[in-house]
Amino acid sequence: MRQQTEVDLPELYAEDETAWLDAMVELLAAGDHGQLDFASLREYLTDMARRDRREVESRLVVLLAHILKWVHQPDKRSRSWQVSIVEQRQELKRLAGRGVLRNHAESVLADVYREALERAAAETGLAVSAFPDDCAYSLDALLSFDAGQS
Repeated sequence: MRQQTEVDLPELYAEDETAWLDAMVELLAAGDHGQLDFASLREYLTDMARRDRREVESRLVVLLAHILKWVHQPDKRSRSWQVSIVEQRQELKRLAGRGVLRNHAESVLADVYREALERAAAETGLAVSAFPDDCAYSLDALLSFDAGQS
């Protein structure tokens, strides 16, 4: 790959993020820190962190909604609900099992529970009031929820 210059790296970032990443890696490997596109790098890393947090929140909503359905409609339990619970739990363990994303998951749990309530009510036809007002699960309880045992 040709050596990128300071001038065209921001342009490359706008045109082809993967090529820009390759160029960043190449510069880092060469120890050429002075040529790094710091402004775009900061933007990229900020976007990645935001994306990771959104993914944790989304998976928490889906997991909570399926657990609510599982607990509150035992006669309508399905294999797809169970599979969704397992999948979301496993992915959350990978993403938020420790570190910053775990702290984020714990800090947003009450907020995403409200979204999960709305989703579970819409999917079950039950009133929101049929479910607990507050999340009855800690993050650890969610990460170890076993639909096969409930």
